[in-house]
Amino acid sequence: FSLQFRKQLEVAPGTQRYHTITNPGVWDAKKTAVILCDMWDDHYCRSSARRVAEMAPRMNEVVKKARAAGALIIHCPSGCMNFYADTPQRKLAQSAPRLGTTLPLEGWCYLDSTREPEMPVKSDQPCDDAGELRARVRFFNRQIETLEIAEGDAISESAEAFFLMKHRGIENVLIMGVHTNMCVLGRPFGIRQLVRQGMNVALVRDMTDSMYNPAEPPYVNHFTGNDLIVSHIERHWCPTVTSGQILGDGLSYRFPDDTRPSLLTITAEDEYRTEETLPRFAIAELGKTFRIGTVFGDAKDRNTLPGIEQAQEADVLLLSVRRRNLPKEQLDRIRSHIAAGKGLVAIRTSSHAFHQRDKGAPEGLEEWRDFDASVLGGNYTNHYGKDLPTFARIAPESADHPILLRLPEEEFRTFGSLYQTSPLAAGTTVLMRGRAEGMKTPEPVAWTNTGPGDGRVFYTSLGHPGDFEVPAFRALLRNAVYWTAGMDAVLAD
Repeated sequence: FSLQFRKQLEVAPGTQRYHTITNPGVWDAKKTAVILCDMWDDHYCRSSARRVAEMAPRMNEVVKKARAAGALIIHCPSGCMNFYADTPQRKLAQSAPRLGTTLPLEGWCYLDSTREPEMPVKSDQPCDDAGELRARVRFFNRQIETLEIAEGDAISESAEAFFLMKHRGIENVLIMGVHTNMCVLGRPFGIRQLVRQGMNVALVRDMTDSMYNPAEPPYVNHFTGNDLIVSHIERHWCPTVTSGQILGDGLSYRFPDDTRPSLLTITAEDEYRTEETLPRFAIAELGKTFRIGTVFGDAKDRNTLPGIEQAQEADVLLLSVRRRNLPKEQLDRIRSHIAAGKGLVAIRTSSHAFHQRDKGAPEGLEEWRDFDASVLGGNYTNHYGKDLPTFARIAPESADHPILLRLPEEEFRTFGSLYQTSPLAAGTTVLMRGRAEGMKTPEPVAWTNTGPGDGRVFYTSLGHPGDFEVPAFRALLRNAVYWTAGMDAVLAD
């Protein structure tokens, strides 16, 4: 199997911010097992049962491809062993000799505080359809029939799966199934157990689903909740891959109800702490609607953006960068996004994101000196005094623009120095103007433009940490993301 192993590495110790890194690798199929976790034929949570049925056909294709390549397939529908008691697949698992282990095998592997923090979503079986079937005495009987059980496969619900793999000389495990935040992690054949035992483990991240109710913290879309669990696994347990890497079609499965556009936040600046404010803002204000990713500047090399390849899949970029010169292939990721007519929201120092003030790029790196003028439609030259109080208000001629939805008509306090941005390029639409105390002539502080690829572009010179505490600014930025994605912020509430 030629796989792309995605994992998350901390930007620097103690930051709790992570780079998303993908590295290629090859696993010998004959030394690989595929574990199908709890893919039952029914469930007390109807929405969960529906999603199992939806992804089962593609999962079956993955299993067939892996089986044909020589991988061992282990079906693990916990609680259903009586149904399979007389099958050769069940007897195969039971016959495995109890070989030595690196550590004692556990019946259930609970959260391990020595290597992982608390889970990002609750893990006490919160159903996202209010538990319609909780009262049913028995809600599953077997593995869903869509998943074919073939000669040479095994069936287990316990650590005997580990013994079988050791007996067969298995070194690598691909795990898929449900539920990511519970059984996939905690079962005796799950990720925590196998990683502790020294196995090479990878979660097939598009062939899994979590038990998460958006009505509970952190109050995000169900599929965003699942993404948060996948990130937790990539950070603290093992890398992930996709079904398309096994099937060879390069595709990733998405549930029919997962219609989220993709938002990628890119933050690399040293003055306004947007590496803290923007990710929190994105989850809190956009997590119910968008698929969210984050790229951070590197702690050791200011002129690289690890994980920027995620821009290829993004519908909207949310940019906060200051005076970075990048390798051509990284800057081209952003150029390609804009050239494709996709959305761009840029804040504060992004007006001078990709060039130095008075010198060119270092050897081997590139600059984009006219990014402000040609993409944002701005004209940043400097800023007014940092000690001057600043204010902003809606431009009356644009009061009906959807980005200004629910913003106050009266002037409100802002933070940070006022940028000098006039005159703007032809074709821009000024949405807000700002002033510093004592100024007679205001400056544009928020506007829209049409990018070189005819995509929607929004820029605001606001973005100081204090601005993120101002409801009007948060509403402005939230609405701007929806607008650049071609969505109605009201309908998304």
